[in-house]
Amino acid sequence: MSLPTFSIVTCTWNSEPWLAESITSVLRQRGVEIEYIFVDGGSNDGTLQRIRAIDRPVTLIENVRGGISRAMNAGIEAARGDIVAHLHSDDFYLRDDVLQTVAEAFAGSGCRWLFGRTMTCTDGKLAPEGYVAPRYSRRQLLRGNFIPHPATFVARELMWRAGGFSTDYKYAMDYDLWLRMSCIAEPLQLDVPLAAFREHAGSLSTRERSAAMLEDLRVRLVHTGFHPMARAMHVLRYVVRRQRARLSLPGGTNA
Repeated sequence: MSLPTFSIVTCTWNSEPWLAESITSVLRQRGVEIEYIFVDGGSNDGTLQRIRAIDRPVTLIENVRGGISRAMNAGIEAARGDIVAHLHSDDFYLRDDVLQTVAEAFAGSGCRWLFGRTMTCTDGKLAPEGYVAPRYSRRQLLRGNFIPHPATFVARELMWRAGGFSTDYKYAMDYDLWLRMSCIAEPLQLDVPLAAFREHAGSLSTRERSAAMLEDLRVRLVHTGFHPMARAMHVLRYVVRRQRARLSLPGGTNA
């Protein structure tokens, strides 16, 4: 069985504190062919020196400005592998057979994209996700994004057909892309953790959670279209989730 090849895209911007673990997790992958692409937004903290010190050929695209969507799209444009994955500089793969597992799933199922699960890394400690992901359907995906970006792998041709990441979004560009791809092909769902998502004060999703939740709602409404009842339910769920998120913060109250 011939296994597909991978293009792993890592976007960086002053990422030196976390980059080493991410790089190591990619370089230790076995049994597959990997093209490693870095897209940097103008780092000045040692990130570029760490990338250039990698002892194998990599592609480094420098000074890509205009936000994370533009950077991820630059990685897609440079990619030549069969499968594209975006592994952010503070995330990492959990085992040395993750990409081999994914490649075998692609080859065995004929799918065009798939997603697995993640674990959360906080202060160097790994913890399981705090919920059980639902079974995939487009309808379920419209209720909320349960597809984790670090554990998602997409055939390059599908990524292009879907149009890549929209620069209209700052937080929910992946959610928007998943919904667009779901209109073209159904993903394969794997119930095993593949990658670690690192939570820290500097991560975008942690730092600006309220704004990210609001943008998720915007994406859901765009993809729902003009269905008044469905739109009202999305807004109601957003209000409930926002309240729960507020109460979960330190010092949160019912007041």
